[in-house]
Parts: sequence; C-alpha cells; structure tokens
Amino acid sequence: MTSQAADRPEPAGVTRRSKITPEREQEFYDAVLEQLGECGYASVTMEGIAASTRCSKSTLYRQWKTKPQFVAAALRSHRRTRCIDTGSLAEDLREAARAAGELSGRDTKLLQALAHAAGQDPELQRALREALVEPEIAALKEIIRRGVERGEVPADHPALEYVPAQLLGVLRVRPVLEGEWADPEYMVRFVEAAVLPALGLT
Repeated sequence: MTSQAADRPEPAGVTRRSKITPEREQEFYDAVLEQLGECGYASVTMEGIAASTRCSKSTLYRQWKTKPQFVAAALRSHRRTRCIDTGSLAEDLREAARAAGELSGRDTKLLQALAHAAGQDPELQRALREALVEPEIAALKEIIRRGVERGEVPADHPALEYVPAQLLGVLRVRPVLEGEWADPEYMVRFVEAAVLPALGLT
C-alpha cells in the first residue's frame, strides 16, 4: 500500500483547482514542514494539515492531488534555486556550493526524514526528484555550460558529468560520516580542494 492510500481524496470535485493566496499557500507548506520535521512522513496527513490550518480537506486535494505532491511542493517552497553567473566557472561553483551549504542543515534533515519513505513510495521519490533534485542539477549544468562556452574547460572533460553528484552528494554524506552539516564554509573548501582541481581550475 502506498503512503497516500490512506489519504485518498474524495471523488467529487478533485479536478478543480481552488484559488488561494500565496500567503495562504505558504501557511499550508509551513504546516506540512512542521509536521514532517516533528513526526516524520508517515504521520503527515491531509486531514492533519487541514485541521491545523483550518481549511477543508477538499481544498487541499483540489490544489495538490496526492500527499507526495503536497510534501514535495512544500519542500520546494523553501528552497529557491539561485541564478548564479559571476562570469567565472570557478567562482560560480564556489557560489553554488555556498548557497547549498546555507540550506544544508534544514534541507538535509528533512530529506533524511523522507529517505526511507521515498524508497518505499515511487510517487514520493518521483515528486521529490522533480521538485528538488532536477532543478538543482539543471542549475549546475547551466553553470558548466557557460564555463565551456567561455573556454574555461573542454566540453569533453571527463570530470564535468560528476560535478552535480559531487556537490549534492557531499551535502547528504557529511552528516553520516562526520555528524555535522555541510555548511557554506565546508562546501566551499570541498569545491576548492576536490571539484576545481578535478576540472583543472586550480
């Protein structure tokens, strides 16, 4: 049974999308993240969010069809992909690492709370990838594309394809290996010690 089965929407009116203000929408997202952080993914329900935000369950289902979509949207609302373009590939990567580090404590904790559930729920896994992972990868690939166009690194450099895995991977693994978040200072040091030398940008 998937995680959203217990939260199945009422059949009537589920295709309509209600009009809610951005402020009200953020209230819903904040409630999701609060419950997620305190109780874990399994305990988050549409009924619970509706009760805590004083709205109808049908309103939530009209806006977000399933629990995985709702949770992914809530996470995305607190994680804005910055447009980074300093004119230098090395500096862009430093800035991208710094930006990732600024969110690492909160985001990594939430994603760790979701890791087991995502492994059991393909819809949640897909929703998280679309909402969080793919935008970050696209932003890094755009930084790399500009660096290649400027001639800072060859297009066929073998290390280029691993840059997203390096940056996103170290965010997740440092808490496991060292018991500390990958904060901005750590992320910049990592880029300077591992990523830039691999690209020949010392």
